[in-house]
Amino acid sequence: MNRFQDKTVIVTGGAGGIGEAICRRFANEGAHVWIVDSNAELAQSLAQDINQQGGHAAWREVNLASAADIFSFISELKSQTERIDVLINNAGINRRGALLELSEQDWQTTFSVNLDALFHMCRAVLPHMIAQGGGAIVNTASQWGLHPAPGHIAYNTSKAAVAAFTLNLARDYAPDKVRVNAVCPGEVRTPMLESNLARSGRSLDDLNALVPFGRIGEPAEIAAAIAFLASDEAPYLCGSLLEITGAQAVA
Repeated sequence: MNRFQDKTVIVTGGAGGIGEAICRRFANEGAHVWIVDSNAELAQSLAQDINQQGGHAAWREVNLASAADIFSFISELKSQTERIDVLINNAGINRRGALLELSEQDWQTTFSVNLDALFHMCRAVLPHMIAQGGGAIVNTASQWGLHPAPGHIAYNTSKAAVAAFTLNLARDYAPDKVRVNAVCPGEVRTPMLESNLARSGRSLDDLNALVPFGRIGEPAEIAAAIAFLASDEAPYLCGSLLEITGAQAVA
């Protein structure tokens, strides 16, 4: 498929895990992908690999907690391309703990990355999408934002806010033909998850056993759903929260 041939796509948190799968999926479908990540080494390596395989990718190290950094990046991008077709707000962090186990810094950092970054990025990109007659925004929320898991109050609350942000943005800018949707994945087999399993003493089999489908998700499966939501195959999907959980209703 070449649903994104020559389209410009921004992916935040694009250097690893689900973000890497998103970047590879869009590049494989013909997009010019901008990998935005705080890890410059990983972002550069991924861009080089995509380009070596015949795709088109560039990378930028951007502090997503900084409005100035984001607006500077978008200004630079607009000097190089006429359109910004797709924005994928995927960057996120998880500070674990119940309320009395969290520091104030944990709370503030979680919301800075998981929510404020969407606020700044969308404020920078939306005027360009409106001026060009439309675009697509897909946010990465979480099943835990809809059905909270215990011991993750900062992450759960921030992802619930991402879901609400998505619905509000969709309602406000649908008349401008900017489609805004979100995916809400359950557990996904990423390097971060695997390292957390090793630290907790639980196994991948333990997580798989909790899912009616028999296993947790794969990054490529989340990327495929995001690509669909951003594509012209979903012209009337706007304001949707797509749960991707293998039928696991509660974490």
